[in-house]
Amino acid sequence: MYALKVRWPPNFAVSGQTCVSSNRFFVDVSVLADFVAKLKEQFKLLKLGGGMEKDVNVGPLINRKAVEKVKSLVDEALAQTAEIICVGNALAETNFFEPTILTNVNGKMAIAHAEVFDFETEEEVVTKANHSRHGLAGYIFSKDCAQIHRVSRALQVGMVGVNEGMMSCAEAAFGGVKESGLGREGGQQGLDEFTQWKYVCWNVE
Repeated sequence: MYALKVRWPPNFAVSGQTCVSSNRFFVDVSVLADFVAKLKEQFKLLKLGGGMEKDVNVGPLINRKAVEKVKSLVDEALAQTAEIICVGNALAETNFFEPTILTNVNGKMAIAHAEVFDFETEEEVVTKANHSRHGLAGYIFSKDCAQIHRVSRALQVGMVGVNEGMMSCAEAAFGGVKESGLGREGGQQGLDEFTQWKYVCWNVE
């Protein structure tokens, strides 16, 4: 699938610990099974290790606290209705946690804010996507131009990548809405942050 092809490499950059990493995937229910199957195939190609080691593509989490947080999210989900497809474990005495795939995750679970969801309608997926305190970036994969315009407008985010996994560049305004921060960096909008506007009212009569 094209979405996996372009979002896969950047999503595992820095072990997914970047501000524009895709925390949630919303997948059309008609292709969900195929998506999960291909995702599992991709997981088999992952190699954990230090960044300087050959062929390594997944590094450690930032500290043990982060590892414990991920483990607690997985354990909580498994204790309810979630089922594990691709087993992931915290590697003893390290900051590594193996990539994991869970299914049957519901919206009440804490991990539900960082997992793969299916949807049936456009309105449903926009509502789910916007159900967040944050709004930095969103990604849309579609061939329908009208749908792309509608969803881009409806998403409560500061940046939208359309059929693109690496949208950041120096000439673009980088920033979000909600609790993802104020203002923009990059592009003309970034330069505007360093300017002071002055209003002059001049009566020429």
